[in-house]
Amino acid sequence: MNISLRRGERIFVNGAVLRVDRKVCIELLNDVTFLLENHVMQEEEATTPLRRLYFVIQTMIISPNDCDAAVALCRETLVSLSGAAKDPRIVAGLGAAIRHIADERPFEALKAVRAMFQIEAELAASPQTEQRGAA
Repeated sequence: MNISLRRGERIFVNGAVLRVDRKVCIELLNDVTFLLENHVMQEEEATTPLRRLYFVIQTMIISPNDCDAAVALCRETLVSLSGAAKDPRIVAGLGAAIRHIADERPFEALKAVRAMFQIEAELAASPQTEQRGAA
């Protein structure tokens, strides 16, 4: 896999934070877990249930050697959100995230949760949110 980074951009690889001082292309030759800087959510941005879940999963990826508490919190959050969700798109997305976490594929779970942000925003903006059951 090839990743292009701009000057000053960071990438999180297997828990290490790398910052490049010039434009560079990195070729990953083996299986690694990584996050690009533009996919990293700051804690203060975790303002909704799905964004908080994203932040927890992100923590598992960024700190793989110290993620036991994050894994437990992730599982609790997934169960809680799954029980509360009424919208079938959210239910399906959470189901996918649960499977990915069970398969130890947190990056895939992160993508599944990120894909639901727009749905969550639409449900929150809808006057019928209580009837339709937002995440």
